[in-house]
Amino acid sequence: MYNASGKSERGEKSDLLAQYMPMVKRLAHHMMGRLPPSVEEDDLMQAGMIGLLDAISRYDEAQSAQFEAYAIQRIRGSMIDELRQSDWLPRSARQSMRKIEQAIGALQHQLGRQPSEGEIAGFMQIPLAEYQAMLGDARGHQLLYFEDFGESDDDDSFLDKQTAGEDSMPLPQLLDANLRACIIAAIENLPEREQLLMSLYYEQELNLREISEVFGVSESRICQLHGQAIARLRTKLKEDAWIAAV
Repeated sequence: MYNASGKSERGEKSDLLAQYMPMVKRLAHHMMGRLPPSVEEDDLMQAGMIGLLDAISRYDEAQSAQFEAYAIQRIRGSMIDELRQSDWLPRSARQSMRKIEQAIGALQHQLGRQPSEGEIAGFMQIPLAEYQAMLGDARGHQLLYFEDFGESDDDDSFLDKQTAGEDSMPLPQLLDANLRACIIAAIENLPEREQLLMSLYYEQELNLREISEVFGVSESRICQLHGQAIARLRTKLKEDAWIAAV
C-alpha cells in the first residue's frame, strides 16, 4: 500500500521508527533520574520500544500531526507499566512519603510558611539524617502525573494509574486553566532553591547529576531536595482538592 507521496506504508513506518528511536532513549534517561539504582535503563528502553512500535502500528497518516504526542504517551505508558510490574517503589517508601507530606501539611498550617528540613524532622521526631534518608529511599516518588489526579486513598502503587490506555489522554486536564494555575502557584510557593531545582528538572530537562553540578552538591543531595519539593507540591495540591491522599 502506498500513500499520496508514493511511499509504501512499510517504508513510512520504518522512517518513523528510525526518527523516534532516539526519543525512547531520551525519555528512559530522564525517567531514570527518578528511580532507584535497581532499575536498569536498558529495561526501560526495551519497554519504551514496545510502546513506540505499538504507536507506529496504530499510526494513521491522517493524524500525523499528532503522532509525536501520541508516541510519547505510548512510550511512557509502556515504561511505567514495566515499572509497575516490577514493584519498583516499596510500600514502606510510599508510607514514608505519606508521613512526610502529613508533617509538611501540619507545619504549614502551624507556621504559616514552608517548614525547613530541620523543622520537618523535628515534627516527625526523628534525626535530620534519618529524614533525609527517607527522602533518598523514596527516590522514585513521582511528581504529579496529570492523569493521576483522581486516584483513591489505598496502597496501590502510584504508577497504577499511569499506563497509557486508549482512553487515558491527559490533554483535557493539562489544558484546564484552574489546574495549571494551581500547579504554578504551588511551585511558586516552594523555597527558592527547590523552585530552581524543579525548573531545571522539569522545564530544562536536566538529569539529577547535571543539576548536582549546577548546585555544587552531591547527586544524592539533589535527590533528597527533589523528593522534598515533590512532597511540598503534593501537599499543596491535596489541599486544593486536585488529588486524593496517597
